[in-house]
Amino acid sequence: MEIRTDDCYRDGDFAELAYTYAPVGLVVTENRRIRDCNLAFAQMFGYARAELQNQWFSVLYPSDEEFVNIRDRGVRQLRETNTYWDERIMARQDGTLFWCRVRGHSFTPDTPLERAVWSFADLSDSRPYFPLTRREREVLSHLADGLTSKEIALKLDLSYRTVEVYRAKLLKKFGVSNTSGLFHSFGGIDSDHVVSNSRR
Repeated sequence: MEIRTDDCYRDGDFAELAYTYAPVGLVVTENRRIRDCNLAFAQMFGYARAELQNQWFSVLYPSDEEFVNIRDRGVRQLRETNTYWDERIMARQDGTLFWCRVRGHSFTPDTPLERAVWSFADLSDSRPYFPLTRREREVLSHLADGLTSKEIALKLDLSYRTVEVYRAKLLKKFGVSNTSGLFHSFGGIDSDHVVSNSRR
């Protein structure tokens, strides 16, 4: 679909122009299906815009399992405030993983995922992706939720000592000395906004 820039400026009709060419990824969803997206969003994930229209949002996650694990995160906050943001790992069409910041607004706050608009910003330049094992992602996810090592051990049916080993590996991998430093390495945001893709 061609948008005639001169016509938009002449007629003062900027909405479609702004949406299509915004320098941040924008996507309109309906019940977790991509109804439309702008060029920046499609390019961020390595697709043509038309390839993503009417696709399930799960195609942009590292796996279907990981989509299921975090798909409802933020629903409560959207119901209460109609604002939500987090930072999560997503997958490009070629399979490469990257961090991005996600912000959402629902047009149907009582059922927030029925109709919504989201912005996606690629954080690759400021936060490179470090590969994590499934268990490391699970432990990181629960740390992000504020759970202690003992609570994580119970949730994952592991020993306290095993969780501490995974926690130590994460600290070493990111070159930090404590959990606060771990989340600081994710761009200085607090743990409420760090989403790991593997949860049970």
